[in-house]
Amino acid sequence: MGFGTWAWGNQLLWGYQESMDSELQECFNLALKNGINLFDTADSYGTGKLNGQSERLLGKFIREFEGPIKSPDDVVIATKFAAYPWRLTSGQFVNACKSSLERLQIDRLGIGQLHWSTANYAPLQERVLWDGLVEMYAKGLVRAVGVSNYGPKQLLKIHGYLASRGVPLSSAQVQFSLLSMGDEQMELKSVCDSLGVRLIAYSPLGLGMLTGKYDASNLPNGPRSVLFRQILPGLESLLSCLGSIAERKGKTMSQVAINWCICKGAVPIPGVKTVKHVEDNLGALGWRLSPSEISELEAAAMDSPKKMLQNIFQTA
Repeated sequence: MGFGTWAWGNQLLWGYQESMDSELQECFNLALKNGINLFDTADSYGTGKLNGQSERLLGKFIREFEGPIKSPDDVVIATKFAAYPWRLTSGQFVNACKSSLERLQIDRLGIGQLHWSTANYAPLQERVLWDGLVEMYAKGLVRAVGVSNYGPKQLLKIHGYLASRGVPLSSAQVQFSLLSMGDEQMELKSVCDSLGVRLIAYSPLGLGMLTGKYDASNLPNGPRSVLFRQILPGLESLLSCLGSIAERKGKTMSQVAINWCICKGAVPIPGVKTVKHVEDNLGALGWRLSPSEISELEAAAMDSPKKMLQNIFQTA
């Protein structure tokens, strides 16, 4: 398991304030002390003047961590580079990587990821971005390369292209949870397995819908409430199943939902904003759902009338 940092700097969706930074640093420290060393971020994380704030905070927390970090590679930072329309050359994409390294104040990233594919709207740009990943890897700016929001067909294409350039594709990051286990996501997981690519699961808690904290009369603040209002009323069966299994296991619903991802062979990266989030998420480790419990959860998930909306950036 790793942790996601989308909320770090995002005022619009997650209500970030700079006063939260001290607790975010506690989150980082607690994670590292408990063996969690994968942190996912992006050069676009942070709203308005706070763009890049997630990376800046991670860099600060790494520098100020008082525990044993023997090597910079002990902390694996996975950054996603946005496929902005003005990034039209491989050199510009490499410069995006260098800017991220500068914000993080580290010499090399754990994983450099293409945030989304442009195949659906700017196919010519796609090859340029792939070449950028190749150059980052060749220059030693990243230990590994990955992609995000790629469907199975595009994943096969980029895997083949990178292989032809001598670059292994290490990871594919997609929305993957009990709320987004449709045919395409499960096909993608099968393709990842066949290629030896690790699937990184973002939003493993469905933006919070699988935590059991919310219902139709208790919605989160901000834009999430619109989505929750549409989907939550149809989740009674799934949430009831999660709650029942959680009670039997002596776990929380969040821990069960995250453990399902782990049992499917994915690396979940739940977002964390508070120490309580970290402590709860850590409880998803060190045990496994039984095959019958997995089947029970998946049957309840399939019966849910509404699922998470697919990310508009995900390709086929």
